[in-house]
Amino acid sequence: MTPAAKTTVLTPGSVSLEQLCEIFRSNSAVTIDRACKPQVEAARLLIVDAVAGRDAVYGVNTGFGKLSSVKIEPELTATLQRNLVLSHCCGVGEPLETGVVRLMMILKLLSLGRGASGVRWLIITQIEALLENGVTPVIPSQGSVGASGDLAPLAHLAATLLGEGQAELNGEILSSAEALDKAGLEPLELAAKEGLALINGTQFSTACALTSYFDAWRNAAATIVVSALSSDAIMGSTSPLVPEIHALRGHAGQIAVAAIMRQLMDGSQIRESHRQDDARVQDPYCIRCQPQVAGACLDMLRFAGQTLEIEANAVTDNPLVLQQSGRIISGGNFHAEPVAFAADTLALAIAEMGAIAQRRVALMVDPALSFDLPPFLTADPGLNSGFMIAEVTSAALMSENKHLANPCSTDSTPTSANQEDHVSMAAHAARRLTRMNANLSNIIAIELLCAAQGIEFRKPLKTSAVLQAVIDRLRQVVPPLGSDRYMAPDIVHAAELVAGNIVAEVAGLGDFAAGQIDGYNRQHLS
Repeated sequence: MTPAAKTTVLTPGSVSLEQLCEIFRSNSAVTIDRACKPQVEAARLLIVDAVAGRDAVYGVNTGFGKLSSVKIEPELTATLQRNLVLSHCCGVGEPLETGVVRLMMILKLLSLGRGASGVRWLIITQIEALLENGVTPVIPSQGSVGASGDLAPLAHLAATLLGEGQAELNGEILSSAEALDKAGLEPLELAAKEGLALINGTQFSTACALTSYFDAWRNAAATIVVSALSSDAIMGSTSPLVPEIHALRGHAGQIAVAAIMRQLMDGSQIRESHRQDDARVQDPYCIRCQPQVAGACLDMLRFAGQTLEIEANAVTDNPLVLQQSGRIISGGNFHAEPVAFAADTLALAIAEMGAIAQRRVALMVDPALSFDLPPFLTADPGLNSGFMIAEVTSAALMSENKHLANPCSTDSTPTSANQEDHVSMAAHAARRLTRMNANLSNIIAIELLCAAQGIEFRKPLKTSAVLQAVIDRLRQVVPPLGSDRYMAPDIVHAAELVAGNIVAEVAGLGDFAAGQIDGYNRQHLS
């Protein structure tokens, strides 16, 4: 990765989801507001006093976990911290994506900048320098149980500061020592408490959950747009979208989805053509109940986002330096239960958006239900199979996401000789969301292909101008399906439009896809 293009100043304790999303998408370098430096340095003085004192202070002059009763002499505190970092570098599995690691580093900066961790200001400026120069620690994606913090992943982050382990620089994987040298940086020697402050915390789980939260909003915006296309393709009714229905229930997400779908379908000739003399009384639930289902998913995304915003600004290492009382207290802020709950909530929303989208795919390819569309959306069925197996693929992805949506937060296992006897499992609760979002993007992509094909079978009737613009954008990369062809690239190209926020942007929902449902409601639904 090349050095970041711009630098953003963040204030620890008051960073918004919008700021974090922008940083994640734009590869910004980050510094924290220098106004927090006095707090950081004051907390450091309390640690220095504790090192010189006789009282045992966990992690400052003692061992760790089950070994916390072992007292460490002052002259060995630097060795203690280095040993702690290196011994905890036990991660396995595929390396974490570069953008997620950078967000993880930023979250660690925000936590240390609150002035409750007791590190030197030098630790903060060194992490900032890594971000500025594009030095990204290589962090294995497996090894954390979400308490006592994300120990193994964060240890791999800290190791790069010491010149240990591996780091990425300009797209090349190097030893951390070589990466630091090429960036003009020196390895650090940790002082008392600093290794513990670096490896203790929820930043791995939170960064993974946040990036999937951002991607889930893009999928949510796309699924609303594509569901409107599907409704037109099967000549669905817009009566279930009337605002009075949704106001009577009162859920913000449901109200928003119905309003957006009304706006998207406004002006559709297809819709106007069957207002009279349509023998159908009601559409299937996957059409009629889209506001209720997708709206509930939006509300769940909002809930998860609120939790993750708090966690992004939190101090989650241990022990904590309480400056007002001058105490250093061991607590449990490293336990990532809130993040695990948020990740499980996101998983449910992602799975359900895919479940109802897949039913619309099934609806469109079924001639018994699609209101005169040809079987499997091909003009010459029998000789051609059309979207027959694309629908099967969507079913496979839907089912996979259902399995992945099973809660992780209800699992626990004791570790560290039963000292850490209840854990959150937030790390893999958050990590699985990447796979779930990719599955959902592909489901929506298949629905987009089917809906566009279905609408084109309704010619000379036209859909609305905005929905036609979405189809036109799709047709730039995927032509209509005539005779059967090698279809896998079509799904890839359509999924790129979904995951890349292009579907949402073409439909005028770019801001909405960034998770701005409250702002969208104020601007468009007042």
